[in-house]
Amino acid sequence: MQRYVYPARFTADRANGGFVVTFRDLKGAITQGDSVNEALSQAADCLDEYLAFCIREGRDIPRPSPPRRGERLVPVPALMAAKAALYLAMRQARISNVALARRLGCDEKDVRRMLDPRHSSKIATLQAALSALGKQIVLAVKNAA
Repeated sequence: MQRYVYPARFTADRANGGFVVTFRDLKGAITQGDSVNEALSQAADCLDEYLAFCIREGRDIPRPSPPRRGERLVPVPALMAAKAALYLAMRQARISNVALARRLGCDEKDVRRMLDPRHSSKIATLQAALSALGKQIVLAVKNAA
């Protein structure tokens, strides 16, 4: 099962205040916030943008590694996680947008929209596409750290 939760290091910025957030699994992904809560929010946004970049550019999406001591787990926003899952499932199955559209009985532009990181697709639509590839979305809710 692919999980979309990445370990991040929150480092206090002694010179400027706040916290700097880095992800060792995602080269170049870095953000910051004035408080821990703001840094967490910015970290989720950073993940969203990083995965969107990977999808737009046709790149691999790195798998999250287990957290190390001193790291916090930051979840990818749900809609982006579903889009990333569809993107990876299509790559794994070596299926094109056109082929998936045929399976779903829709137009290729509908599949392109599902994969478009900035299009606000419905989770049910993404679930149907994933189901056509033998995958399903499993949502977990846990207490915040």
